[in-house]
Formats: sequence, C-alpha cells, structure tokens
Amino acid sequence: MIDIQKQIAYWSNSAAEDWDVARDLINRDGRSLQGLFFVHLSLEKLVKALVCKQTNDIPPKIHDLLRLIELTKVALSPEQKDFFGKMNLYNIEGRYPDMAFPKPPLERAKLYLEQAREIIEWLSRKL
Repeated sequence: MIDIQKQIAYWSNSAAEDWDVARDLINRDGRSLQGLFFVHLSLEKLVKALVCKQTNDIPPKIHDLLRLIELTKVALSPEQKDFFGKMNLYNIEGRYPDMAFPKPPLERAKLYLEQAREIIEWLSRKL
C-alpha cells in the first residue's frame, strides 16, 4: 500500500530544497545554466507531488513538465505552458551536455526564477 501523504511530502520537501539551490546558484553565484536546471528540478518535483495527490499513485519516472502536468488535470494558461516548455530545455541541457545550448544570460535566468516562483506558489496552493 502506497502512503500518498508520505509521497506528497517527499516530493514537495525535495522541491523546496532544490528551489533554494536554484536561487543560490542564480542570485548568489551567477550560474544561470546550473540554476535553471534546479529550477526545472524544483518544478518537476512539485508537479510530481501534485500527481500523487490527483492520481493517488506514484508519479512516472519522467522529467517532461508538460507531460507530468497533464496527469494532474490542472489547466495551465498559455503563458504557463510556454514557460514549462522553456524549462524543459534546461532539464535536457543539465542531463545531456552533448546537446549544448547557449548559456542563458543572467538577466534571463533571474526573470525565469521570478516566473518559476509565481508558478511554484500557485502549484503549492493546490497541494
């Protein structure tokens, strides 16, 4: 028997830790590419917590934010969908360095960090 509350707590707590790392990498260290990888990771884990809540099951072992959010039945705005698509690129870059993307400017990383904060707060209210 799966303890769904334990799963939700695991994913949401882990998302919060990754969010702290993302903020430090971008705001303190100026490491935009690595920071955005952790932004993606934080979003992914928070969405996985929501998948647990909505499906009463363990989330699939995938990283695509758009595929994961579909499992929650949460409707995204067009802007949120676009943002999730952008964040998916930083997941790929972080895992597959042979698919080199240009390093994002620090200003863009800070903008994405702010957009992610808003989405994280919105998703957290759904837990």
